[in-house]
Amino acid sequence: MSENKDPQKFVYDFTEGNKDLKDLLGGKGANLAEMTNLGLPVPPGFTITTEACKVYLESGEAPTALRDEVSAHLSALEARMGKQLGQADDPLLVSVRSGAKFSMPGMMDTVLNIGLSDASVVGLATQSGDERFAWDSYRRLIQMFGKTVLGVDGDLFEEALEDAKAAKKVTVDTDLAAADLKKLVKQFKKIVETQAGREFPQNAREQMDLAINAVFDSWNTDRAKLYRRQERIPGDLGTAVNVCSMVFGNLGPDSGTGVAFTRDPASGHQGVYGDYLTNAQGEDVVAGIRNTVPLADLESIDKKSYDQLMQIMETLENHYKDLCDIEFTIERGQLWMLQTRVGKRTAGAAFRIATQLVDQGLIDEAEALQRVNGAQLAQLMFPRFDDEAKTELLGRGIAASPGAAVGKAVFDSYTAIKWSRSGEKVILIRRETNPDDLEGMIAAEGILTSRGGKTSHAAVVARGMGKTCVCGAEDLEVDTKRRRMTVGGKVIEEGDLVSIDGSTGKVYLGEVPVVPSPVVEYFEGRMHAGADDADELVAAVHRIMAYADRVRRLRVRANADNAEDALRARRFGAQGIGLCRTEHMFLGERREMVEKLILADTDDERESALAALLPLQKADFIELFESMDGLPVTVRLLDPPLHEFLPDITELSVRVALAESRKDANENDLRLLQAVHKLHEQNPMLGLRGVRLGLVIPGLFAMQVRAIAEAAAQRKNAKGDPRPEIMIPLVGTVQELEIVREEADRVIAEVQAATGTDLKLTIGTMIELPRAALTAGQIAEAAQFFSFGTNDLTQTVWGFSRDDVEASFFTAYLEKGIFGVSPFETIDKDGVGALVRSAAEAGRATRPDLKLGVCGEHGGDPESVHFFHEVGLDYVSCSPFRIPVARLEAGRAAAQSRGSDSR
Repeated sequence: MSENKDPQKFVYDFTEGNKDLKDLLGGKGANLAEMTNLGLPVPPGFTITTEACKVYLESGEAPTALRDEVSAHLSALEARMGKQLGQADDPLLVSVRSGAKFSMPGMMDTVLNIGLSDASVVGLATQSGDERFAWDSYRRLIQMFGKTVLGVDGDLFEEALEDAKAAKKVTVDTDLAAADLKKLVKQFKKIVETQAGREFPQNAREQMDLAINAVFDSWNTDRAKLYRRQERIPGDLGTAVNVCSMVFGNLGPDSGTGVAFTRDPASGHQGVYGDYLTNAQGEDVVAGIRNTVPLADLESIDKKSYDQLMQIMETLENHYKDLCDIEFTIERGQLWMLQTRVGKRTAGAAFRIATQLVDQGLIDEAEALQRVNGAQLAQLMFPRFDDEAKTELLGRGIAASPGAAVGKAVFDSYTAIKWSRSGEKVILIRRETNPDDLEGMIAAEGILTSRGGKTSHAAVVARGMGKTCVCGAEDLEVDTKRRRMTVGGKVIEEGDLVSIDGSTGKVYLGEVPVVPSPVVEYFEGRMHAGADDADELVAAVHRIMAYADRVRRLRVRANADNAEDALRARRFGAQGIGLCRTEHMFLGERREMVEKLILADTDDERESALAALLPLQKADFIELFESMDGLPVTVRLLDPPLHEFLPDITELSVRVALAESRKDANENDLRLLQAVHKLHEQNPMLGLRGVRLGLVIPGLFAMQVRAIAEAAAQRKNAKGDPRPEIMIPLVGTVQELEIVREEADRVIAEVQAATGTDLKLTIGTMIELPRAALTAGQIAEAAQFFSFGTNDLTQTVWGFSRDDVEASFFTAYLEKGIFGVSPFETIDKDGVGALVRSAAEAGRATRPDLKLGVCGEHGGDPESVHFFHEVGLDYVSCSPFRIPVARLEAGRAAAQSRGSDSR
């Protein structure tokens, strides 16, 4: 932590912090301090640290010293501003805003205008010379405070506001006069008294203290916890609180509020991007209560402020060396900066911006690699809508977050969650979203709003989550109460299929077909990054992938069982096959042949079954070795749960019983039923499979080894370069491996002698049982390589059957915070990961040249790839589609470790 941190200090003035103190001051507070240090126009204020929040959350009370520290900083602020908080004749007003280390849309809404009361609202009207402004500010305070601090249903305030506009026959709140707002204040106060069981507080310090505690409490709200789980943000960070002197954008046409980006967060293109709203305050822009104007329009509205803002945006981008997201207010021609942060962006924008900043000399390639991640790359590989398809256009909005999303129209978060859990794909449609919609937004395929722009709540949250979003589709009349949407006389009811294109802003009726993304076309080799007509995004992806490939230490292989998958994996950059599951070669028509082998009673029957399987296996391997010529191919010998190759015991029993009732008993079926009864297992995943099957059924593994060796010999004689590696599955003790290896060595020697070829086949094992990991030093005596089967290792370490538990209690475990993420999705570093680390160390202590890889699907998970780099594995293996992600993350892991080494 920076030397600025004082463990006894709970409050920092904006002049005291800096951008590196995010752990202590939160992102918002640290960046307000940084802008203050840069000499930018920031309203004075102070930040209460995350340490104070942690004390509050642990004890239920704020730290004893906090009140006095806040009082001291408030007094200094009052002296600087020349007025006191809530002063009747000329009140100092402040805002209270949450600000955790990471931007969290699930946190508490801002409370503006704290310090207004029945007395001070009159003073504000007098000082400002604008009675309407004063009463508008007061109604906003009661509305925000009631909802956010006192827990009043926000819809009650919205309904009262809508009723007031309807009574006046106006459509926007700016058309309400002072007298209308006075009545609204009275109604709002009555709502608070009825719903909260107390009057709206008239004491300014009480308002501020209650709001500060509400920020602390908001850290553990359901929506905050949900967002943290979604984004994998630790739950023990706490939030800071920012208390800032108010500046007002609702003082008339020469005032306003806006949100700006130094580059387009949707595309990454440079230019003037953002939204502005005249005569508005605070959350009005992101709440979408009135449709904004593009930021570029500010030049004609207030050129002086516009020019100053452009200069500040350039200063901030050059200082932070990244896309910046900025909130500002103009008060009667005076520009004020209320917030800046490194802005959230879409996946495509992330890649474009990273390469642009390299070209501008602001960052180097290593830093550009850290500005993108595998999850973003995966998003870019999702399909897009087919431009050639016949479509029915409903309307067009603002392209807020790209992607192609299709689903059933739903009009509230509850329905989105309910239908999604039932397996339905849904599009959440709202006039505008707010933090209460977070869970529904997560459940939906995409989000569509009729209000708001690129900086609205819906747009910002969708971009952060990688969700498709279209905002501000004004032609769509959304009626959430009647659960339908109307456009041009056409009614779209809840449940109707709609398609939204977050790249163009178009909204279609029905399901629009999709085509592969240009990034997938690039990986497939059908689009060349250097071509004259190359897609700009593809060029950016190519540059970053090329750098990742240059710096990464981990090699990336594919899990592939046939030539088609192997060839695709190779096009996607695979450096071999890390897992060929031979049991997948025995499905379909071949299943019966394996069944005969398993049920064979005599040596002759078994030899006959093996003889029938040998040429089929050999042909499989020839095809596979040819497709991966020159690259290693790890072939796992047969590892099926036995039940997968036996008839269903219930079906077979019914068939035999019916035949007997007809006096038409089949001798073969009777014999089969007896054998199935004998081999039936209660838990097949922990039964006769893997190396156990190879030891129990004589000749099975020998047949497979012979097929591999003969295929390799044939490829070699055809001037090919086959590099097979034989992997023995489910080994728990070195003795199992020694027996199988001895047999394999004998078969390989026979094939070499018969074909006159020198085969350099390596033999290793899969570490997928805790005992294998714990005795890895012994097992390495007989193994030339280890491949960690992290799927089964996770099951056996946790005692979970993946197929059973994910559908039963995993959701509850995630909701209760027992898991931050499923251990089948990202490796459990403390448990499974500890076994991988110790097995790798023990194995290499025995055999220093031991090759180490991982072949579970964790091999394509970004976070897991970093762990595998750290523990020193040689390669990861994953499904073909995830290979680019693994390549990118392997490069990022190498660049990060280099950076930390240099420090």
